[in-house]
Amino acid sequence: MKVNGYEIKPRADLSDADLRGANLKGAVLKGADLWSADLKGANLKGANLVNAILAGADLTGADLRGANLYGADLKGANLEGAVLEGADLEGTILEKKDDKDPKIKELEEELKKYKYIVKSLKDLLNS
Repeated sequence: MKVNGYEIKPRADLSDADLRGANLKGAVLKGADLWSADLKGANLKGANLVNAILAGADLTGADLRGANLYGADLKGANLEGAVLEGADLEGTILEKKDDKDPKIKELEEELKKYKYIVKSLKDLLNS
């Protein structure tokens, strides 16, 4: 997986995870895959999210004060009401969700379905 042109392997796969209201204060989530994760109201104060994949994540009302988001992918993330005071946003990848081409949105939805199927198959194989 490439982020900002660099090949990285996510340390944690939390894509599509339900982390609403989770206390992740000071958590080390460097390079974590939080794609489409639900982080509404989560406490991420001082969290290390360097190069984390937060594309499509819901960060509504999340507390990101002092978080390190250097190089994080926030494309399509919902940051409504998120507190970003003192957060390091250098090199973050941002894009308004409404600015996407409709075809890209359609492809992302298809990709989300396949990613869920692959994750389910992995879980089944590991059980």
